[in-house]
Amino acid sequence: MDTATVNYTEDSIKSLDWKEHIRLRPGMYIGKLGDGSAHDDGIYVLVKEVIDNCIDEHMMGYGKTIHIKVTDHRVEVRDYGRGIPLGKVVDCVSKINTGGKYDSGAFQKSVGLNGVGTKAVNALSTYFKVQSFRDGQTKLAEFEKGEITTDAKISKSTERNGTLITFEPDGTVFKHFHFIPDYLDNLIWNYAFLNAGLTINLNGKRYHSENGLLDLLKRKTDEESLRYPIIHLKGNDIEIALTHANQYGEEYYSFVNGQHTTQGGTHLAAFRESIVKTLRDFYKKDFDAADVRASVVGSIAVRVQEPVFESQTKTKLGSQNVAPDGPTMRTFINDFVKTELDNFLHRNSETADALLKRILQSERERKEIAGIKKLANERAKKANLHNKKLRDCRLHLNDKKVKDELKDNIMIFITEGDSASGSITKSRDVQTQAVFSLRGKPFNCFGHTKKVVYENEEFNLLQHALNIEDGLEGLRYRKIVIATDADVDGMHIRLLLLTYFLQFFPELVRNGHLYILETPLFRVRNKKETFYCYSEEEKQIAIDKLGNKPEITRFKGLGEISPDEFAGFIGEDIKLEPVILQKETKVKDLLTFYMGKNTPDRQQFIIEKLRVEKDLVEETIAT
Repeated sequence: MDTATVNYTEDSIKSLDWKEHIRLRPGMYIGKLGDGSAHDDGIYVLVKEVIDNCIDEHMMGYGKTIHIKVTDHRVEVRDYGRGIPLGKVVDCVSKINTGGKYDSGAFQKSVGLNGVGTKAVNALSTYFKVQSFRDGQTKLAEFEKGEITTDAKISKSTERNGTLITFEPDGTVFKHFHFIPDYLDNLIWNYAFLNAGLTINLNGKRYHSENGLLDLLKRKTDEESLRYPIIHLKGNDIEIALTHANQYGEEYYSFVNGQHTTQGGTHLAAFRESIVKTLRDFYKKDFDAADVRASVVGSIAVRVQEPVFESQTKTKLGSQNVAPDGPTMRTFINDFVKTELDNFLHRNSETADALLKRILQSERERKEIAGIKKLANERAKKANLHNKKLRDCRLHLNDKKVKDELKDNIMIFITEGDSASGSITKSRDVQTQAVFSLRGKPFNCFGHTKKVVYENEEFNLLQHALNIEDGLEGLRYRKIVIATDADVDGMHIRLLLLTYFLQFFPELVRNGHLYILETPLFRVRNKKETFYCYSEEEKQIAIDKLGNKPEITRFKGLGEISPDEFAGFIGEDIKLEPVILQKETKVKDLLTFYMGKNTPDRQQFIIEKLRVEKDLVEETIAT
């Protein structure tokens, strides 16, 4: 089209109403969409937006219990706060910039301040119901994709005061979505830890905490791995918990006004800085900051007036001050940590001694590998110029010019063998998908120190490809995807890679960056239709649909799948299984079981799995 002939007139200017704009640009309101396989996918943001309102009521002193029910595609949330004023029920969920949180007297330190949350939930749901119970009366309204379908009159009620919201996310927006119980569990526990005394019931399970961040770190750590008991300090609008464990890397959980800031922000930066400064002053030694923070497990929660976040999903705090006329975030946190942590260590000499030993150990370990690390870095630079191990993509997570809506698609596939890496390389999106090709099976690094990461060429090149040598700040890919064949060798390679990440870079796993690529086990087709099946059950359903003895292909390796077919499995409908560390999972015990010396327990485990595999093989042959 000749752009010179395009008329730019009054008719070119379009105005969208609130729900049309949300549905056209959902990423502006809830971040990335996703199918639920990542902890920050949009369906969890929808849940959070509703719960946040309940939490705000609790913070204001109304309602000590929240009931939540989540099924496959429906969410119900009932609080026992004051209830939305009945005459404003419809407006509060369907008019942008309408809500009670603009009145700073009512919501001094609220989670959500911009009056968008429940409107986004409403617009992005195929069914949305809001019902308020207030002083013996109730008001109900129902919507479909933001359009009101039921506007009931105010009637009498015997229910306790509060609000009930029910919604079903729109499957055309959140394609193939599913709620992962572990993500919901973690989300609700965080609410409980940050609101001591609050009780939340999720699908019949009770969540309650009396000790805040102390309980959070107890849940996140293995007590046997801690170098000293968790330090727990509270002040006005600030709470911290801190310890050191026997792990590599740093691990933090940061919160603002009850919001889990998964990407940190000004408060977390100040917390990390204040730990180093306080411990240097206490021990009167100019430690390297990396030695002080190595193996730290910490958490910080602050309450801020009118917080400024870097996006609507509130995952990174941008506020420079704790209040419009208050001190800077850096000063506020530094002053608290300097005073309270210093006082604590003076009163608890055993903890102070143990903490010092941990820092000195980190210092020794850093100096021991300094020489080999330098040589390894030089080798990596030379190798990257000549080798073909990394087929990089054009966009990277740490590139500030990359738009937020693209960042979730930036991933790297780690695979083994020329045929498998070749199929992925030919099928991938070169803008956002990179491929790292392993040469044979990786080294079993279980029980080794981080020195092996620099001595082993494969591991050294991998950490440089990811850019995680000095932490996650420079991570180049949002998702690290292990893509191996679904056979014995492929599973072994998967275990070896999991061992590498869990042992040396556990924060990658805890922060939700590690995934397993699911590829179909079977292709079932006739001349008219083709089905790709990921399980025996799906295969049987496909056979029943097609009838007349369809052609069945069992894929044994990634290299057997043609590039044209493979493009469908790593494109828009990619199936990724997140690697999730559950609370009861102890990394050391897990790795010992799978990767340590043979034990009777593991032998029995293998025998049982072989029986299951034998049954599946026999069933496949029979069909």
